[in-house]
Amino acid sequence: MDIVSKLKNLYSQPDFIPATLDEIKKIGWSEIDIIIITGDAYIDHPSFGVSIIGRVLIAAGYRVAIISQPNWKDENSLKIFGKPRIAFAISSGNIDSYLKNYSAARRFRKNDDYSENSKIGLCPPNTVVKYSNLARQAYPGVRIIIGGIEASMRRAVYYDYWHDRIRPSILLESKADFLIYGMGEKTILELVERINLSENLNDLRGIARLLGTKEAENIIPAKCRFLPSFEDILKNPVKLIDEMKIIEEESNPFNAKPLLQKHNERVLLINPPQFPLSADELDAIYKLPFAYSPHPKYKSKIPAFDMIKNSITAVRGCPGGCSFCTLALHQGKFLQSRSPESIICEIRRISKKAFFKGTISDIGGPSANCYSLSQPLSDKCKKCRRISCLFPEICSEFKINDTVFAKVLRRAKREPNVKNVFVSSGLRTDIALRQKMTTKQIIRENVSGHLKIAPEHLDDEVLKLMRKNKSEDFFRFLKIFIEESKSAGKEQYIVPYFIANFLGSGEKEFEKIKNFLRKSQWRLQQVQDFIPLPMTLASAIYYSEKDINGNPIKVNKGLRERRKQLYLLKGRTLSNNF
Repeated sequence: MDIVSKLKNLYSQPDFIPATLDEIKKIGWSEIDIIIITGDAYIDHPSFGVSIIGRVLIAAGYRVAIISQPNWKDENSLKIFGKPRIAFAISSGNIDSYLKNYSAARRFRKNDDYSENSKIGLCPPNTVVKYSNLARQAYPGVRIIIGGIEASMRRAVYYDYWHDRIRPSILLESKADFLIYGMGEKTILELVERINLSENLNDLRGIARLLGTKEAENIIPAKCRFLPSFEDILKNPVKLIDEMKIIEEESNPFNAKPLLQKHNERVLLINPPQFPLSADELDAIYKLPFAYSPHPKYKSKIPAFDMIKNSITAVRGCPGGCSFCTLALHQGKFLQSRSPESIICEIRRISKKAFFKGTISDIGGPSANCYSLSQPLSDKCKKCRRISCLFPEICSEFKINDTVFAKVLRRAKREPNVKNVFVSSGLRTDIALRQKMTTKQIIRENVSGHLKIAPEHLDDEVLKLMRKNKSEDFFRFLKIFIEESKSAGKEQYIVPYFIANFLGSGEKEFEKIKNFLRKSQWRLQQVQDFIPLPMTLASAIYYSEKDINGNPIKVNKGLRERRKQLYLLKGRTLSNNF
């Protein structure tokens, strides 16, 4: 499916995706095809996945409404638009609801930046399951589609850090009909179209669903791989590592096989991932008439909007494949970049908004300097089964250019009303060291005073477990940053991200970070505590306390033990009373 051909109503759209009955009446819709339910406040900006999905569906001719942060204890909160003709489409929002509600120490957070006035509790933990079950109560038999990061990374059996237990695919607990994993624009268009036409869904990419025993016997693909069953993983924690290895091996959409996983009498079918979007498809999506504003029903600030309102998403995907990160398995390892013209067009739209004061806060993505890299894909890339293009070394097929991103940044700066263009989403140092011209330009012209990078650790063995480049790259980049900043006559600072309590990081390994901070007299602004995120290799290792070869590995699980490393990063001392 080519998205461009489906988006016929690019401009004839409402100011906002309807979120009230009055808006529905004003448009004149008598029935809603798809009702989106989200755990975030509704902000009509392309940095928010549900806004993109809603706009894409409307552009394809569907009638769409959105219910943001419904009362998850009251089924009537889902009845304001009546029963959708096709389906409820349910997402936790931009981030996992457990991350939104709980810290790494499993303590309840005090605020939610994705809610009006940062109010906590509007989006419950386990959002997708709770909203799905509420939808079933409201309308028994209604079709339910789940998606977004929370559902995507729980599509198979996973380790739940917050409850310290193994859980089945979220499809079982949510009782949803379909799960869309990854970036869902193309998949939801094709799914809805096939449902409308009563067409076969068995080969639809980017979806997972549960099959009954008899159904499974009839449609199990000839070329497929079985994941360890839910029951096997419960009995043997190491099987969770085996599961992750297979999922990673089958993550390339150009050669991936369907995956099957038994859950008692039912079989989970995970079809191969969706193909990456072309630049033309991305451009068409970002051309949609977003309001770049929270819905008018909100009267107070939503912090998440202030953070992203002046930012531009230029690239999707992550070639890094870090063992602790969900990006590669959600957005895909193949980079997808918009055209320079599309980026400039969006800057012009933003620059006309009342809130714009002359600064584009970010042009980037998961890592900004990945923009336009490794395109087009080679035949070898399409046959490759590596999860990472950059680890243990940068693949010879991964093409790094040193001109395109720099040109885009310069073009952006020349736009009327634009005074500053910053790169805030961070750089990969292994790529930056190979982009001498682009890196020099960013340091001298596109840093707001602070530049984010993520060395994560300084012990090379721990970095190896993370699938990160050696610490040497961090020190080389730091030297370049200091020299270029000084040469430009600017006082600028690196904001490094280090992770406390990662796998294999005991006192000896952590000593390297401690010594560096003491020697450099750095006081970290950003401190991360390792969280074993669902469906990552690191979470499987954490749970089993075994490395990928089955050998015992140091894992910090006790709260006092974990807090010790965290406090060292923060420059604090752990009390004896804790």
